[in-house]
Amino acid sequence: MDGHKKLVVVEDFVEYKLYMVTQKPSDAETEKKILQEYIESILAKFAPLLAPYIWQNQPFNLRYKAKKGDTPAHIGGMTHFGDNMEDEWFIVYLIQQITKEYPEVAASVEDNDGEFLLIEAADFLPKWLKPENSSNRVFFYRGKLRILPVRQDEGDLHDPVNNLSISQALALLSAHPEGFLASGSITKAVQRKINGYPEKIKDSLHRAHSFVPAGIAVILKERPQLLSAGIQAFYLRDPIDLKSCRTFRYFFPATRVLTSVTFTKCLYAQLNQQKFHPDKRSGYALPALSDPAYKAHELGMKLAHGFEILCSKCTRTSSDTTRSPLQTPLWTGFLNALKKNDYFKGEMEGSAQYSELLKHAEMYFMQSVIRPESSKAFSPGEEVMHLLNTLPVDMEALKNEEANLPPDEDDSWLDLSPESLEKILQDAAGSKEYVPTATENEQKYNLSEVTESMKAFISKVSSHEGAEVPWVPCEAPISFDVDSFTSALEKILGPGPEELDSDDLETEEELEFLDDDDDEDEAEGQSRPCKDDPLRNLYSYMEIMDRELAQTNIGKSFTTKTKLSAATQAGAQSAEDSSSEEDTAEDVGPSQVDVDLNLVTNLLESYSSQAGLAGPASNILQSMGIHLPDNTDHHPTSEGSLN
Repeated sequence: MDGHKKLVVVEDFVEYKLYMVTQKPSDAETEKKILQEYIESILAKFAPLLAPYIWQNQPFNLRYKAKKGDTPAHIGGMTHFGDNMEDEWFIVYLIQQITKEYPEVAASVEDNDGEFLLIEAADFLPKWLKPENSSNRVFFYRGKLRILPVRQDEGDLHDPVNNLSISQALALLSAHPEGFLASGSITKAVQRKINGYPEKIKDSLHRAHSFVPAGIAVILKERPQLLSAGIQAFYLRDPIDLKSCRTFRYFFPATRVLTSVTFTKCLYAQLNQQKFHPDKRSGYALPALSDPAYKAHELGMKLAHGFEILCSKCTRTSSDTTRSPLQTPLWTGFLNALKKNDYFKGEMEGSAQYSELLKHAEMYFMQSVIRPESSKAFSPGEEVMHLLNTLPVDMEALKNEEANLPPDEDDSWLDLSPESLEKILQDAAGSKEYVPTATENEQKYNLSEVTESMKAFISKVSSHEGAEVPWVPCEAPISFDVDSFTSALEKILGPGPEELDSDDLETEEELEFLDDDDDEDEAEGQSRPCKDDPLRNLYSYMEIMDRELAQTNIGKSFTTKTKLSAATQAGAQSAEDSSSEEDTAEDVGPSQVDVDLNLVTNLLESYSSQAGLAGPASNILQSMGIHLPDNTDHHPTSEGSLN
C-alpha cells in the first residue's frame, strides 16, 4: 500500500499459538468456527487491556491457522516488537492470562531466539533439557507454566531422542491436566518478568508537552496509538522520506499548538535522543537552546516530520480514505461482544467515558481484528489521512486548552545512575541485595575457611573438563600416571641429573649432594626411590631448585612464624636480633613459613588489585562458595583472622 516500504527487522518478533486441548470436533468447518469464536471472545475479553495499549511496532493479534502437516488447526499470531522488550513480556502475560481464563486452551510462545522462556530460566533448567529436544515441551496451560519431560518407557508416546509432536504434547496435557508443572525456580524466573502487570503498563508511559500542528493534536486525541507509527516513520527515515518534508503538504507549522502527548518511555527516548535539524524550506524553526520551550518545540517538530512522512506514502485517494472499515458487519459483531463482556463498564451510550472507550475499541479493532489482507484495512498512514479528512479542527478550543495542560513529567530516567544500573543488573540476574547479620558476616568471611577450602581445592584432580571444586562429589579414586608425568616434565626441563655429565652441572658438589642424600636415606631406613624409579628425577629437580632458591632473597618475601610472633610481641626482641635478620634469612625453611597466612595475604592482595572487577582471585574463591566483602580500606590485612 505504501509508495516504498522498509524491511521489518525479523530478529525482533514473538510468535504465539493457542491450541484446543480438550476433545476437538472431527469436522474441519465446525472446528474452524469454534476457533474463530475463541478469537472474538478472547479479544473482547482482554479489550480493556489491549485497546488503550500503545505498541512499539505491531499489536497483539490472533488469526485462524488451518491444519498443516502434523500441526492441528489453532489460533495464533506474530508481533514485531522492535526496540521495546516490554511488549514481548506483556504478550507473555496475556498468554498466561488467556490460558487461565480459558482452561481448555494451551499456548506456546517463542521468539526469534526460540524458547526464550527457557533462556530466561537457563540457570535452573534440568540437565536433560537442551535446545535440540525442547520443541513442543513448553506450554502455558490453565495459567501455569508446564514443561513436558522426556519419557523413558515404551508406549504410544515414547520419545527417545526426537522432539514430541504437537499432537503428542496436547495429548499429554489432556491426560494430566495438573501435571508437568515447571519447577519453582523456573516459574519464579519467568514470573519475575511479568510481575506487576497490568498496573506496570502505567509505569512505562511518559507525558510531555509538544508544539505540534493542530491536525496531529486532534488525531492523537482520537487515536493515541498512532503515535508509535509517526515516531517510527521519523526514527527510520531515509533521504527519500525527507524529500517530502522540504515543504509540508499536510501538517503546516503555522497551525502549531501546545498539547500534552502521552508516549511510552521507549518511544519518548527514541524521539528525544535523535539529533535532527529541519530543512529551512520546511518552515519549522527552533528557538534558542536556552528557551524553556525548546524541548516542546523540538518534540513537536520531530512528530510533524514523522506524520508528514506517513501521509506522503499513501497511495489511496482522499475519497478512499473517507470510507471507514467500521461500517461493516464484522465491527457490529465485535461491538456486541464488547458489550457482552462489559467493556463499557455500565457507562451510558454517548457519555464522555463511553465515547473514550469506544475510540480505543475502534482503533483496537482496526489494528488487531481486521485482517491485514482485507481491502478494508488501513495502513497507519492511511488511517492518519482518514482522520485528517474527517475530524474537525477547532483552533480556538485547542488554544484554550493550552492553559490547562497537565505538567511535564520528569525525564531524568533517561540518565542512568550507577545505582539504577546496579538495580537493573540485579533484577536481570534475579537476585536481591542481601545484607547478612553480624554473625553471618563473621562466618561468611572467616579467612580460616579460605585456607581450608584452598587446600581442598588443590588436592583435587583436574581433567580436560576443568578443575573440580571442593563441594563437587567425586567418588573416583585419585590416579597418577608417573611415567606420563615425568616424560612430560623431561620435555620441558631436559634429561634427569643421572643422565647428565659432570660438565652439565654447575659444581661437583651437586653430584656429591645427590649421592650423600642416598646414603643418608639408606642409613635412616627411609624408603627412597632407586635410580631406575622415575620419581628420582623429580626429587632431584626439586632439591636442586631448593638449593638455588636458598641463595636468593626469595625467602624474605614470605611471612614467617617468627616475624608474626615479633609483630604481636612488641619489645620482646632486642636490637641485636633485628640487626641479624639478614643472617637468619638464609635459614628460612618450609617449617618456618606460615603457609596459611601467606596464602590468605596473597589472595587478598590479588582480590584487592581487581578493584571490584572480575579476576582470578574472585573467580577461584566464588567457585568454592566463598564471597569476600568489598575492600573499603584499600589495605587488606589477614592477621588475627586465622585464629
